[in-house]
Amino acid sequence: MRFSFENNVLDADLRELTCAGVAVPLQPQVFDLLLYLVAQRARVVSKDDLISQIWSDRIVSDSALNSRINAARKALGDDGATQRLIKTIPRKGFRFVADVREEAAAAPVPAEPATVRPRAAADRPAIAVLAFENMSGDPAQDYFGDGISEDILTALSRQRWFMVIARNSSFTYKGRPVHIRQIAEELGVRYIVEGSVRKADNRVRITAQLNDATTGSHLWAERYDRDLVDVFAVQDEITNAIAAAIEPQIHAAENFRSHRKPPASLDAWDLLMRALSHYWRVTRQDHEIAKALLERAIAIDPNYGQALSVLAVNHMFGVHLGWTELAAAAPAAEAAALAAVRCDHEDAWAHAALGSVYFSTRRLADALSEFEQALALNPNFSLAQGYCALVLSYAGRPKESFAAAQRAIRLSPRDPSLGIYYGIAGYARFTERQYDEAIALAREAIRHRGDLTGAYRVLAVSAGMTGDGALAEMALGELRRTQPGISLHWIATQLPWASDADREHYLEGFRRAGLR
Repeated sequence: MRFSFENNVLDADLRELTCAGVAVPLQPQVFDLLLYLVAQRARVVSKDDLISQIWSDRIVSDSALNSRINAARKALGDDGATQRLIKTIPRKGFRFVADVREEAAAAPVPAEPATVRPRAAADRPAIAVLAFENMSGDPAQDYFGDGISEDILTALSRQRWFMVIARNSSFTYKGRPVHIRQIAEELGVRYIVEGSVRKADNRVRITAQLNDATTGSHLWAERYDRDLVDVFAVQDEITNAIAAAIEPQIHAAENFRSHRKPPASLDAWDLLMRALSHYWRVTRQDHEIAKALLERAIAIDPNYGQALSVLAVNHMFGVHLGWTELAAAAPAAEAAALAAVRCDHEDAWAHAALGSVYFSTRRLADALSEFEQALALNPNFSLAQGYCALVLSYAGRPKESFAAAQRAIRLSPRDPSLGIYYGIAGYARFTERQYDEAIALAREAIRHRGDLTGAYRVLAVSAGMTGDGALAEMALGELRRTQPGISLHWIATQLPWASDADREHYLEGFRRAGLR
């Protein structure tokens, strides 16, 4: 069924909203809410109705419900003041009040470029994944390229930071020589993923690139050569690698874009992108700058789930690195993380944020549960994978911790937090008393990030246990530079081990390194 009103068409079968023939990006939950309101337009829909139909009777805050209503209004060019299409009935609920025409859905016909009006860019960036080109010369191989493209689209859709255009829109350009800038204008996106697949015998070569459609520049490109021992395994591996690589590249591009804006024009998204760039630098000064930027973003939009999530993670990371006192940071961090989960319980970042709070406050089982939930929502979330490794190491499960850290490293080899993952892997090896390997991994972490407090800790304790006095002295000196307040008392009281034996092992390494 298709519902037409004003200049919009809501297609229930294709799950698309179009305005003047141009697809309007919508989160799945917002689409469901809008479709339900339109279908039930003959009556007032109560809050309980929406919670039952859209949230399956899960607990939902008023702010989360209102944010979805506001998103639906915004997609239609409506707002809470005019309520031209979606009207709030005080103490009753909501009603869709536009004149609607119903018709059976027909096969979609691609709009001609000349008839399409460009859409203004959304507050958050939107991304389109085009069908990968089959370079094999065999039309029967189209399925493989289409499968890669669809899997990438699905994987990116799990990342709630940006909107992903539906397959039915992005795949209409398959086999058509259309410039990416025109595609971007027609779909209303900033970024476009395109690529190609070439199969020969039992080998496959897949290329992928991320384009900034507004400038025409390539932000990222990679080539993957694989043996086709297991077609689906290869497809999964490459999909995960591409999806994990794209998110930090878009964040970097959005940060660059935000720095080109006058300070007075910055919105919550711009502030969040700037905050992330400082968060990933992992220094005390950048930690404070990120905190201030996130607080500004939340002041603009108190229900901004991503900003709340990053604020909580930033607070707890500062605690773990010794920049912030646990007692001072934990209450604010937990409040922010819980608010983020209430805003969007399907956002992996929100669960990772809550997991980071539980970790630092010694609720390790709860922390693992939250990180596992984050990874269930987005298996390509390298930060959640790395944090999960950290929790496992403090929970006395070093083999699992090392494996999880290795997955984080493989998942996103260009990740800004790569040095942190190497440091976690090093600590896992230290726990297993494999000191030489722990030293090698700590050195690799420091090679990626020269001011990484956690890596210097691992290096110091491992050198202490091997009796390498020169290395221990150097590591301890660098640690005191990056964490001036480091002491045996701080280590014993601030880090959340499940096992007293593991804590004593770590303290013994520091004693031998010369820490008092």
